[in-house]
Amino acid sequence: MVEAVLIDLFSLSANLQNNIQGLLHNTLEAIEKCSAIHAPCVYVMCCQRQGSERKGEQEFLLAALRGFQSLRRRLEVVCAQTTAAALYTIKQRLDEKDLSIIKVILPTIRKALMKVYIDHLFTAVYQFEFEDLQAISDSESLQISEHQHEGQILPSQDVALIQSEIQMYLESLPSLKGELTILRSSLIPDDIFLHGFTTRTGGISYIPTLSSCNLFSSSKRRDPQVVVKENLRRLANAAGFNPEAFHRVKVDHANAVCIMGKTEPADYDGIVTDQKGVTLAAPGADCIPVLFADPVRRACGAAHSGWKGTLLGVSMATVNAMVSEYGCNVKDILVVLGPSVGPCCYKLPHESAEEFHRIDPTCVRLFDSANPYIDIRRATRILLERGGILPENIQDDSITDQNQNITLCTACHPDKFYSHFRDGPNFGTQIGFISIKD
Repeated sequence: MVEAVLIDLFSLSANLQNNIQGLLHNTLEAIEKCSAIHAPCVYVMCCQRQGSERKGEQEFLLAALRGFQSLRRRLEVVCAQTTAAALYTIKQRLDEKDLSIIKVILPTIRKALMKVYIDHLFTAVYQFEFEDLQAISDSESLQISEHQHEGQILPSQDVALIQSEIQMYLESLPSLKGELTILRSSLIPDDIFLHGFTTRTGGISYIPTLSSCNLFSSSKRRDPQVVVKENLRRLANAAGFNPEAFHRVKVDHANAVCIMGKTEPADYDGIVTDQKGVTLAAPGADCIPVLFADPVRRACGAAHSGWKGTLLGVSMATVNAMVSEYGCNVKDILVVLGPSVGPCCYKLPHESAEEFHRIDPTCVRLFDSANPYIDIRRATRILLERGGILPENIQDDSITDQNQNITLCTACHPDKFYSHFRDGPNFGTQIGFISIKD
């Protein structure tokens, strides 16, 4: 069942309005007729024009929309100067209502264009059907079907123009939830390395569980890649790194490590480099983003350590890669554990807890319960120390000066961090990042 209808009138010029008014009226009439029980939200998208032309268009729309009482509360006209701005505004309305199945009624000549906008501004969470703007008379027209009109593929230069328009619009949006904030460790020397851990503020993501500086997009979430890219651009500007030389681990919840400059594995949770100006990053939304720095050999790394990766030793695998590839001495390597879910909140089934208990009993609280509390940070420290990392070269939540503590619990601080454990499947993601300064 269609949940929302988008009627695209953006390209209509003033002299065509009288001709299209009847079709718009018929379209709305059909929607009203076949949606008496489950009326969809209807959005009419049009260009925001200037002066008398704008006034004429408003009168035209009012005349066409007048009389549709059953749709009145679910009908909205969205005027904007660009298609990107209008469509992004409509996306916000859809997300506010958690709507995902959308019929787009538009002129045939706009179909290929609209598909490019949608491909960039939406994810696979949404389903779209396209229909020509014409008189429609039966209720079957509002059912989702697999058939879609064949659309002409746009030339690459037109696609590039659309991408540029979207980027310019997103760059113009104000930051949400305050200024962009980066947490840094005093353990990593800032004369050699650029590093930090992000919080959730200062980006443009607006969906509550993703707001605002979400730094990961997937087919299962509502934040598209272009929004994440804009958040990353703002982070790069604030932190001082090049977003075009940015490499994030490809999470597999295991212990594979990518060596920059060598063949990239399909998936990996650790990454290392000795190249200057290359920024490495690991995500976290309860899992630990771990940063590694060797100021002697001038090498660095990042790892994503969830409970599975912790048990598989991903942090020591990253250390070992730095030792074998760059000749690092394990006693020179500094390790900082970023914001992650703490033992105050994190539970696992007893079977998994037993594996942490075998590492050290102090990694588990209430061991005899069905779902004990797990300290993945403590387990990470113990495994690192056993691998030769000096205790004083590891920073985590055991730090004496709590004012210097950046290994905060993500689940306990909804104002600062994202948390899968707390927020559910449509969660946002923060990162830890590091690079060697030029």
